[in-house]
Amino acid sequence: MLPGWVPRAVVLEELAAPGEDAVHSELLRQWGSSEVRRLSYGLRSVIVKRGTDGQSGEASAYERFVVPFELPAPDLLYGVDGVLVLADVGRVTLEQEPSAEGFLAAAELLAAIRKQPVGGPSEFPPERVKELADRIGRIDFDLGPLTEALAGVHREAPTAVVHGDFVPKNLVTDGRRWTAVDWPGAYLAPHLSDLYTLIRDAVALGHDRAPIVRRYVDAAGADPALVERQLLVGGGCFYLLALTFVVEEGLRTIPDSVHWIDGLLTELEDVVGALA
Repeated sequence: MLPGWVPRAVVLEELAAPGEDAVHSELLRQWGSSEVRRLSYGLRSVIVKRGTDGQSGEASAYERFVVPFELPAPDLLYGVDGVLVLADVGRVTLEQEPSAEGFLAAAELLAAIRKQPVGGPSEFPPERVKELADRIGRIDFDLGPLTEALAGVHREAPTAVVHGDFVPKNLVTDGRRWTAVDWPGAYLAPHLSDLYTLIRDAVALGHDRAPIVRRYVDAAGADPALVERQLLVGGGCFYLLALTFVVEEGLRTIPDSVHWIDGLLTELEDVVGALA
């Protein structure tokens, strides 16, 4: 039996299934604010998602970024009221098979995303540092170096699409190409928080940082020194957004996230210290 929120007519048409009883449902992920399933019939499959709170805006991200800039994301087949039906782009994530080659491919994928010319102002200007810090309310160290460095990156680097959750669980391959999934947190900014989070996970798994940065620099045709500044600034922005999520939503939807706060604050302070 399919969950009640699944748009049955859309799914049955995409799968060419005779009825919902013939459709196999596989739960891929379930959090307090989202649920993701793979629905299949024969050789056909689609991904269905339901998101609330911060996870409810993925259709808007498709409309603003993915479709107009032709970004490497699953095709959106249906999107209404936080419920999406997406093309199935592969069954293996970088989290499941965290190879060095996979992380290098992800760096190339990110370069392709960042090279897309976009219009419009940055959605993470320097003044947002103080705004988020005030909302978090637990930061007892000076964020001035991050604000100043973010202002510098705005002068030196173009605004581009930030995925917002560019981590191994959201990088999928079908064995031929890699695709980024889960776009509700996308926005425009000149920093490189996506590369920061990719490297953060790679290093935690024992991979070397340098080849990943080098692959990104080569694929993007970027200035290595500027990339290093964008990385540090992006790390600071990532931690601010992560802490804001925890205190405003995560404590309610993911109770265990209370244990993330101290670690995130420590890592944020380390990044700010590196910028000082």
